[in-house]
Amino acid sequence: MVESKIENLLLEKFKEEPFTECFLLEISLHPGNKLEITLDSDTGITLEKCQKISRFVEAQLDENLWLTSEYSIEVGSPGATAPLIYPRQYPKHIGRTLEITLEPEGTSKKGTLLSVAPENIVIEETLEKKEGKKKIKEILQTTIPFTQIKKATIKLAF
Repeated sequence: MVESKIENLLLEKFKEEPFTECFLLEISLHPGNKLEITLDSDTGITLEKCQKISRFVEAQLDENLWLTSEYSIEVGSPGATAPLIYPRQYPKHIGRTLEITLEPEGTSKKGTLLSVAPENIVIEETLEKKEGKKKIKEILQTTIPFTQIKKATIKLAF
């Protein structure tokens, strides 16, 4: 499979400077030989890095004849609202608001990401509860293990 060959090439490329902070999120080969590669980085992926990776992969495809001469390649970063997939994606989002769907019950939490540890994250939630006719806001810090996160997305403030 072309995708696994490219993945292996990229894993080797990510051992080189200036790509050591980069990691692969997804490789998709679509009908018409449209190849999409989604990358991320611990410090954020730049257009320049995407261009260099695109040229590198294109050279490998041409040299090894893994695809026909008619193909297109798109290398990019995940969108601002794309779900966070790996724990290493969280640290650069400290201070941002996350919306998290939990396993196994599917409940959700929304809060500001305060910290990231190897096994979990800590968010600050603002909960409202009613006491009589008054609404009282309560601020809680909640630790959520990565194993309980089904889906986490960044909520952008406008």
